[in-house]
Amino acid sequence: MTVTQGISMGEAATATGLSEDTLRYYEREGLVGPIDRDASGHWRYADNDVAWIGVVTCLRDAGLGIADLRRFTRLLRADGEAGERTEFLMGRRDELVRQAGALAAAVKVLDDKIAYYGSR
Repeated sequence: MTVTQGISMGEAATATGLSEDTLRYYEREGLVGPIDRDASGHWRYADNDVAWIGVVTCLRDAGLGIADLRRFTRLLRADGEAGERTEFLMGRRDELVRQAGALAAAVKVLDDKIAYYGSR
């Protein structure tokens, strides 16, 4: 009996909330993988692949573009000082904090307008 490790692409898509096309795209772009294949040539995603896809998805949701994600992935895969990785992440974090402040200000303006028009 042959035991196949990992989960299929369809299962990985369900587990990550991404489409199979997106998973293929992320691998082509070098953001994930390389993903192992079984004897039939079907992709098999290990737990660490699914976990990494979760990190990529989180960073993507946080506004990082594909170029930033490629750079970050290269930094992680490179044998080198963690300083550049940390600097990259701190720069992205600072930008997110700035955006969060702008969004909070916009929500306050909307709340003020809602209160004003709701009291009329």
